[in-house]
Amino acid sequence: HKNTLTVRNSSRRDVEMDIEYLYEVVPQLSRVFRITDKIGEGTFSSVYLGEAQMTDGRREKFALKHLIPTSHPVRIAAELQCLTVAGGKENVMGVTYCFRKEHHVVIVMPYVEHQPFVEIVGTLSFEEVQHYIYHLLKALKHIHEFGIIHRDIKPTNFLYNRREKQYALVDFGLAQGTPDTQIELLKAPLLKPTKTEDVAARRFVSTKRRPLPARSSTTGQKPKPTSLNPALTCSCYMTDHICNICLSRKQQVAPRAGTPGFRAPEVLTKCPNQGTAIDIWSAGVILLSLLSGRYPFFKASDDLLALTQIMTIRGSKETAQAARKFGKAIVCSRELPPLDLRILCETLRGIRPCGGDSLPPEFRTSRHPADTKQEQTGPTPGPSRGTGWDSVPDHIYDLLDKLLDLNPATRISAAVALQHPLFKDFTE
Repeated sequence: HKNTLTVRNSSRRDVEMDIEYLYEVVPQLSRVFRITDKIGEGTFSSVYLGEAQMTDGRREKFALKHLIPTSHPVRIAAELQCLTVAGGKENVMGVTYCFRKEHHVVIVMPYVEHQPFVEIVGTLSFEEVQHYIYHLLKALKHIHEFGIIHRDIKPTNFLYNRREKQYALVDFGLAQGTPDTQIELLKAPLLKPTKTEDVAARRFVSTKRRPLPARSSTTGQKPKPTSLNPALTCSCYMTDHICNICLSRKQQVAPRAGTPGFRAPEVLTKCPNQGTAIDIWSAGVILLSLLSGRYPFFKASDDLLALTQIMTIRGSKETAQAARKFGKAIVCSRELPPLDLRILCETLRGIRPCGGDSLPPEFRTSRHPADTKQEQTGPTPGPSRGTGWDSVPDHIYDLLDKLLDLNPATRISAAVALQHPLFKDFTE
């Protein structure tokens, strides 16, 4: 989502024009709401702040989500059904009302005042981090019990009011259902992924290719093929071309929705069988940001680079072994050992001195752990004394390890995670 950045860069006149347009296309809004601001803008919707006069005389704030007219009616209805069936409890946003005029739909929801995650990620106390991840897991447990896969878990979709200690999981626009989902409209064939002509979806993924040998200038014959793994049936593996065998293969269909940096390994490798575990991985990435004070932690321009960044943290051999479990083969040009998560997070947070062999060279010098070329977008925290960071229990790194399990089949569920020793003193 481009929400905060886009809105802040818009002039007040632009916002006023957008509000006027919204009143024009959905005129019944003007009878209920005074729309005062545009507070978010994404690919599929814009969100506005509105006030309404309540029957007891109070003026109450609401978030009005205007869905783009090209959204398919079933997709819109499915998002509404997620909000009405599962929303309104357990830190999941509910829906107050819905307006429709022709192709324009506006979903009205309670307004949760919140600070942008990037502004607070390095300032939270350890206790606040514990509560944040606990309440996120509560929301995930709740929607997963309904058979909802959110598919876009990230801080901007989990609103956090630090002062009031309120939490709200929002934006079910990309949600899909599990095979036993209770959300009827998530069973619709329309919501299954569409076929894409993506040759990279073939079974073998490589993070580095060998150059294609040059053709002989005298004979015009092709050079002898590179020796191949006997398990392979194609002639282009580890080269920079695609052979006819691969071109003729039936392309794999797999959902790829979500935000770069938060996609699980099974999403990045286009595994066709994706379940609620992809939301758990995203929660693990959020916890990684909270513990390290760095946000975004991963930021890659394509799926292969994203996979490489994961290998940098979790290890290349471990990533390849996990991928084999869900039917994918990954080849990395060099071996990357897994990192100790505590050492990584404490070094990046500034609690542990950086040096020696505690981290690989790229971590010692980069301003961002996953990409040495990008700028750190969040505050760079110093040592956090007096806020619980000098006595962090091993339990939280154990939970982080389980959330970032490379294999979705063994990755911890939200329900089991809530029983983790980290939360033994938590009460409902």
